Amino acid sequence: MIDEELRKAAKRVLDLCRARGRRVATAESCTGGLVAAVLTEIAGASDVVDCGFVTYSNAAKEAMLGVPAATLKRHGAVSGETATAMAAGALKHSQADFSVAITGIAGPGGGSKQKPVGLVHFAAASRDGRRLARIRHFGKIGRRRVRLRSVAEALQLLELLAQEAPAKG
Repeated sequence: MIDEELRKAAKRVLDLCRARGRRVATAESCTGGLVAAVLTEIAGASDVVDCGFVTYSNAAKEAMLGVPAATLKRHGAVSGETATAMAAGALKHSQADFSVAITGIAGPGGGSKQKPVGLVHFAAASRDGRRLARIRHFGKIGRRRVRLRSVAEALQLLELLAQEAPAKG
């Protein structure tokens, strides 16, 4: 499942973080841990990857990441607000310097007019306060492709955080 492009992206993230003495955490819903899996596919990832949270249910988002129930009720699990809270929670509940969060609707079912299949929200956060957020409308391209494109997007956000970070030290 892990193609060469994802492997290269993961290696770039790991190399940048390693060079700067930084660690990462993931908070994943629709990708089910694939970002963490791609990162840890690379030998030596343990000096960069702190942990990964797979929070598929709302209860897990609340319990493991501290996503407020009010956020989930008001905006839903698939929202920018929830992704942002997931990224913040991953930092709070880890030793990581950077986090990335993903929540979306991979399909084939589960979509609505307001939140169609292929809608994915991303958020990334760093301990120094930097925040990144993106929304992608991948469309009905198939569950596997939505998930893989989401992994690529998440790795890109981590790479951006790492590129802008000074070395620890």
